[in-house]
Formats: sequence, C-alpha cells, structure tokens
Amino acid sequence: YILFGDKECEYNKNFQLILHTKLANPHFPPELQAQTTLINFTVTPEGLGDQLLGRVVSSERPDLERLKMQLTMQQNHFKIELKKFEDDLLSHLSAAHGSFLSDNSLVEQLENTKCMATHIQCKVVEARENETKINEARELYRPAAERASLLFFIINDLSKINPMYQFSLKGFYSVFNKAMEHAEWDEDVRTRVRTLTEAITYSVFLYTSQGLLERDKLTFLSNTAFQILLSQGLIDPQEFEFLLHFPVEATNVSAVSFLSPQTWGGIKTISTMEKFSGLDKDVESSPKRWRKFVESSCPEDEKLPQDWKNKSTLQKLIILRALRPDRLTYAVRKFVEESMGTKYVSTRLEFEKLFEESSPSTSMFFILSPGVDPLRDVEKLGLKLGFSIDRGTLHNVSLGQGQEEVAERVLRHASEQGHWVILQNVHLVARWLPSLDDLLETAAVDCHASYRVFITAEPVQNPEQHIIPRGILENAIKITNEPPSGMNPSLHDALNNFSQDTLDMCSRGQEFNSMLFSLCFFHACVTERRKFGPQGWNHNYPFSTADLTISAHVLYNYLEANSKSMQVPWADLRYLFGEIMYGGHITDVWDRRLCKTYLQEFMNPNMFGAELFLCPGFLAPPFLDYTGYHVYIDENLPTENPMVYGLHLNADLECLTVTSENLFRSLCDLQPQDPSRRDKATESTEEKVMDIIEDILEKLPEEYNVVEMMAKTTERSPYILVCFQECERMNLLLAEIRKSLNELDAGLKGELTISSSMETLQSALFNDFVPDSWARLAFPSTKTLAQWLNDLMSSCHELDSWTQDFVLPAVVWLSGLFNPQSFLTAVLQSIARKTQWPLDKMTLTVDVTKKVKEDFGHPPREGAYIHGLFMEGARWDVESGIISEAFLRDLTPSMPVLYVRALPAEEQEVRNTYECPVYRTKQRGSTYVWSFHLRTKEPPAKWVVAGVALLLSL
Repeated sequence: YILFGDKECEYNKNFQLILHTKLANPHFPPELQAQTTLINFTVTPEGLGDQLLGRVVSSERPDLERLKMQLTMQQNHFKIELKKFEDDLLSHLSAAHGSFLSDNSLVEQLENTKCMATHIQCKVVEARENETKINEARELYRPAAERASLLFFIINDLSKINPMYQFSLKGFYSVFNKAMEHAEWDEDVRTRVRTLTEAITYSVFLYTSQGLLERDKLTFLSNTAFQILLSQGLIDPQEFEFLLHFPVEATNVSAVSFLSPQTWGGIKTISTMEKFSGLDKDVESSPKRWRKFVESSCPEDEKLPQDWKNKSTLQKLIILRALRPDRLTYAVRKFVEESMGTKYVSTRLEFEKLFEESSPSTSMFFILSPGVDPLRDVEKLGLKLGFSIDRGTLHNVSLGQGQEEVAERVLRHASEQGHWVILQNVHLVARWLPSLDDLLETAAVDCHASYRVFITAEPVQNPEQHIIPRGILENAIKITNEPPSGMNPSLHDALNNFSQDTLDMCSRGQEFNSMLFSLCFFHACVTERRKFGPQGWNHNYPFSTADLTISAHVLYNYLEANSKSMQVPWADLRYLFGEIMYGGHITDVWDRRLCKTYLQEFMNPNMFGAELFLCPGFLAPPFLDYTGYHVYIDENLPTENPMVYGLHLNADLECLTVTSENLFRSLCDLQPQDPSRRDKATESTEEKVMDIIEDILEKLPEEYNVVEMMAKTTERSPYILVCFQECERMNLLLAEIRKSLNELDAGLKGELTISSSMETLQSALFNDFVPDSWARLAFPSTKTLAQWLNDLMSSCHELDSWTQDFVLPAVVWLSGLFNPQSFLTAVLQSIARKTQWPLDKMTLTVDVTKKVKEDFGHPPREGAYIHGLFMEGARWDVESGIISEAFLRDLTPSMPVLYVRALPAEEQEVRNTYECPVYRTKQRGSTYVWSFHLRTKEPPAKWVVAGVALLLSL
C-alpha cells in the first residue's frame, strides 16, 4: 500500500505524478502493479490536533516527550523479553521426555519464567501508571493544540469564498512554531497554555488577514470568533444556525407602522424560537420603545427595550438582523471585539515586517487592487537593503506575450547571484504558470540566501476564472493593499496624477485649472459610485487613471486650439469625455445617461463664476495652485455620505444591507463539513427537507390545460395571447418543480440513487435558496425560497382569475408575470388596433393614480391598471403627484396603482418629467423592462444621479 494525502502533504504533487507514471508504464512489473494500491488520506481536526499537541509538548516540556519515548521503548523491551522467555520455555517443554518434574533444569526454568513474568507485570503496571501521569501532564497543553487545529481548518476553508486564498500546512507550522517561541513565558502551566493559545490565535490571524481583500477580512474574523466560541460551548449552535440562515416568514402586511412587511416577517419567525417567544407581541404592545431603538443611528450600541436587554450578544445579533440589517456589519465587528479583543479589529503589518517572513522558497504574492502600486514598497525596501534596478540586483519583468523565456532566464540568474525578481501580472500567462510553479521550486534549491521573488496578479471575479496554481499560492506570503475608499482619498488620488507643472502648461491657466479640478471630481465620483452596487451603476466598469490622464490631455489640446477665440467647446469636451474616454467602457444606455448627466453638471460655464456646487456644500474652488487644491479639498469637502455623489442617504443603508447579506452568505459557505458534525446533522437535515418537499407538493397547483383553454374562447386579442403564454411558461415551471421534488423524495427514501443534481436541490431547499433548475424557468428574483414560493402561488392565483372568463383583471399584478414586456406591448397593440395608429410610432404613457388595488372593480376601457411596483432612490408623493425625496430608512416605498395607456409618440408630454427605468429586481442591469415618464418639479438630472428607478420585486 502506498499512502499519499491531499495538499497537506509536502511534495505530494510530484509524488503522485511519479506513482501514476510508474504504474501506467508498460514495463512496470505486472506482479507489483497488481499488488500496489494507492490510498488517499486527508488530515482530520483530531489527527492534526494530536500532531500539534506533540509539537507543543516537545517545545514546552521536552522531558515529558523523552519520558514518553523511554516508556514506549521500555514496554517494547518487556514484550521482547517476555516473548523470549516464553519461547525458551516452550522449547524446553517440547524437548522434555517423560515426567518433566524429574527435570530439575526445566522446573528451574519454569520458576525463573514465573518470577520474570511477575517482575515484568509489575514493571508494566508501573509503566502504565507513569504513562497515565505523563498523558495527564501532556493533556494540559491540549487547548493550545486544539485551537491551532481549529484555526488551520478555518483558513483552509477560505478558498471556498476566493480561490486565491490557499494556505499550506507547512506554512501554518512555521507560523505555529514562531508563535510559541514569542509567547510570554509563565511558570504556571495553565496560564502558559492560555498565553500560548492567544499567541497562536493572533499570529494566525495576522498571517491570514494580510492576504485577504477588505471585503473578506470581517468574514474571516467573524467566522474565527464564532467557531472558537462554538468549540468552547459559549454560544448555542441552534441560535448560530438561525442567525446564519435566518428564514423569514412571508407576509404582505406589518402589525406596526415603523416596520416593513419583510422586517415584520423576520420578527414573527424569530418569535417561533423558545428563547424569543413573545417578541412579536412585545413589539406590538410597546411600539414607541421599539421605534426609538429601530430609528437609532447606532442600534448596536443601544440596549434592547424591555426585558430583551438581558439577552446575550448573539441573541441581540439575531434581533438586529431582522430590525436593522444595515447595521449588522458594525454589530458583528463589535461582537468580535468583545469576544476576542480590540487588537483583532484594527491591525495592519508594515511591509518590512512581512518581508522578514519571506525566504528563497517563500515568495511574496501581491493580490492587485485598482489604483495601488504595491511595488513601490518593494523598491523602497530594496534601496534600503542594497537592491535596485540601477545596480542590477533588482529585476522587474512585466509578463505578457513572449516574456516567459526572459522570466525563466532572470529567475535562474537571480537564484545564483542572490538578486530580487519582480514578476508582474502573472495572470496574463496562464499556460506558462505550471512551468513557473516548478521553476520557483527548483530555483530555490541550493540558491543564494538573498534570493527573493515578488509576484503580482489580479484577483478573479468568479472561481471559474481562477488560473493561478495552488503550489504558487500555498508557498507564498499573500499580501493585499487596497486604496482607502471615499471621495476625499479618491479626489486626492485623482489630483496626484498631475503636478504644478501640469497646471502651468496651458496658456488659459484659470480655465484649464478649474476644468481639470472638475474633471478630477468627476473621475472620483464615477469610480467611488461603484460601491453602491446597481443603484450606483447597472454594471461594474473598469474606469482607470488612464481615462483621467488622457482626458486631461484632450482638455489641454482643445483649450490651446481655441486660445484665439477664447471659447470653451463645452459640448465637444462633454462628448469626448462621456462618449469616448469614460463612455467607451459603458455598455448600458442608462449608465451612459448618468455619465453624461454628471458631465453636464460638472462641466459648464458656471464654474468660472464661483456659482457651481460640485456636491451639496462643496463649491467649485477658485483659481489656486497645486497645493492649494489639496488644502481646499481637506478644508471644504463634506464628510463621506451618499449625497456627495447625488444619491439619497438610503443608498448607504442599502449598500450596508447588501454587505451584511453577503457576509452571512459567505459564513454559510465556510461552515465546517467534518464527518462528525455531518453525521449528527444528516438525519435532521433529511427530515427537514422531506417536510419541505411534502409542504411544497401539497400547495403546488395543477398545471393549466392550455389546449382546453384555447378551445374555450375563439378571441385572440393581445391580452388573451399574453395569458396563454403565461400559462405555458407556468406549466414548464410547475412540471420541473414537481418532477425534481418527486425524484428527490424517492432518493431520500432510498428508492433512487442520489445524483449530484438531487444533492444540489436538497442543499437549496435546506438553505432556503431558490434551486437553479427552477430559477432558470422562472422570472428573475432575489428572494428566499419561502418568499419566492409565496409569489409563485400568488401568480397562479392571478392566472386562475384571468383564465376563468379571459377578461382582463381590474388591476394586473405586473410583478407576477413571467414576461411583463409582452403585457406592456399588448397594451400598445390593443390600442393600435382599436385606433388604427401605426404601432412603431406609438408609445406608452403612465398616469400614477391615488388609489390602491382594492379601489378598482373593473379594468379601464383602454389600457390597463397595473400594481406591484416600488420606487428606489426616491418616493412618489401621492398628494402632489410628483417624485419627491425619499424618507430615511424607507428604501423602496410602494407605488399606487398606475394607469398605462398608449398614444402617438409626438403627443406624449415629456416636459417636467423624469424618464424612469423599470427593472425586475434590485440587481437592475439585464432585468430592465421598460421606462415610464413620471412628473417632477425638480430637474430630471437630480433623479438621474440619485439612481431613481422602479422595481417589480424586492
């Protein structure tokens, strides 16, 4: 048997390759090939814990390890001696003739053997007692070993959220050993163990967090805190599972005015847990207290109302996840700080300190971020230590087509001479990376002690795009260095691309300087706006400093070209910046409108008269020098908030809510799947899934008989055709749901073999996610499975009502249609047929009523009433009939019923209106449906930069 493990085994890759090559070789002896079995093994938490315990005890109490080894050798010696006496005795007995009692030597041998056996038995008992004492002494160090084992498996699972996060057991051992060396000494063993445990924990935290992107650092830190507390039994596993998955009861109404229906559904679900029983009733009975808590700017720092203030920190997190999900990241950070210490939430190692951990075989791998050059630190440290390009001791290779051979030659030369090598953008040479992995390993053998390698690569957007070999990542110190976010640092960074010489080069200095500053502000706006997700931009565009610097050159050339006329070609410049330089990245028509609107606001003659506000409270600066502009930014720019970008304050709440959801989604992915926990949970998981299957199948309606319905009416109006299409789409979805659930049910009962698709479906049902096989046939949605099924039943109910007599419903639930575009097109077609107007010259117009669905008893004579829409970024003022500023914390207020009708395009009133895009979900982008002109008293540009849109589903 040849045993080999997974990535935890050193040289495992080459070992496996040799074994498989030899076994596949036709000259390999057949008899050996038949007798050879390859067995995979992996490191388990228990096995690693025992191994680490040995390392701890060897370091702390080498005398114990020596005694343990001596005892083992002594026990083996006793066994050998006893076996020898037994063999001699049996030999004499077998050679004896007649009565063995007459053989004095044999009797004497028997007595000696008996005495020796008694003596050995006493020694064995004594050895076992000593072994027990030694094991008891060793077990005192068990907490440190178990903590280390737990931490290794926590960092080992980080690759689930980003494949760049690969860590080797060899590297972990190095961190572990150094932590023990530097831990403060104490004579008291228990105190020493606590010190060791803390030192190991903090060292692993530093080692890991330095290579994580900012968005993943809190995920790692909170998962570490939760797993440590779970291992110590300090938090309830069921409460923790509830916090992670947080099922929300589907409801359309709220019992209190200050909570949305979805929030109230969360409170109702929490109230079903024993320790939260009565929460919903307390919120109803004391609305003022709870409203004050909900509307607090920092509820994580406030005490919960009434007796709920005595709840544990974890239980408060559960309640906060329902009431204020936007503050959950702050609450989790505070939870970590309270449970692990302040030093875990605010730490950053200097590059020089990180460099000390490197070696010829341990390279430094920089995960790149836009706007940051990590090689400045390398070059700065290199100058200090005597390595530079000028001296020929620092080699910088920017990888791309044809540079592979150059890099190989440089690496071999540097390993011999003790030079430094920088390999930039290794992600651009995917085919060469396996060769680089081998070359890094071979070059580090018998190399110069000063030889170092620095590697840079961009992170991937999804796991499918990951190409960096595991060996390179595991054997490197990973480092991230992201720029500070926010308008202030971004505006400074944009201005840092220029200098006083830049400001002095144009003959029209005052105009050039003012316009260049506005251009820098525009650049900071469009780049920082990305953090607000789809409300910022429908798509994530790679705006870069190159766009800014090239635009600055264009600005200079155009002003110089028009220096005689002293005119500023505003329209030309806005077109070049908005359609070519920055607009060249933009693929979405609504994003292009946003970019052009920003330029219209920032690039106009008002900037020369001290009349242009770049954002609320920030007037465009007067004519200043280069340093003066930097000072002006620090003294006058408002503190960071969404209004700086033209967005409502609610955009920040939405951004924080999405961040919180992503945090807990990642935490769900990181939960350990070790066999012991899996075996305990399997039965309850299968029972829960079978209950869900039974519940869904019981509620699932029958498929629609479209043939029978088509025979029921001969009319084929646009509305009836839409109804048939919706029924056909619903049939496909219902059939897939019923088929997949029946198959999974049979698989769980043992009647069918569980396939990978069944496992995926089971996981989705258990975690309250909409299965992919269902989502592909359904309308786009970001809801949980329970909420999605509630919408599905409502859609079926709407279709049932529509198919009874095929009369258009009084108010159509637009959100419940598979294809809302087809229904809106049907409105156009039906009126075009009735009026004989050309369809291609017609458009839809919308009148927002002051009524709700229940106020209508029949459809209009022409057009249709629709409902189920929500506004994001603003609100609809029912009394005034215009778009107005949103109320704080009311992120997506519902719209009244809309009256949709068609008319010739030239008759549509577009003055004092905002063309509002309609999307299926908050994801926007590809879920675009239509656009409606809505009345406004404010300039439409205000709502454009505010990202105002209508949504069909939340």
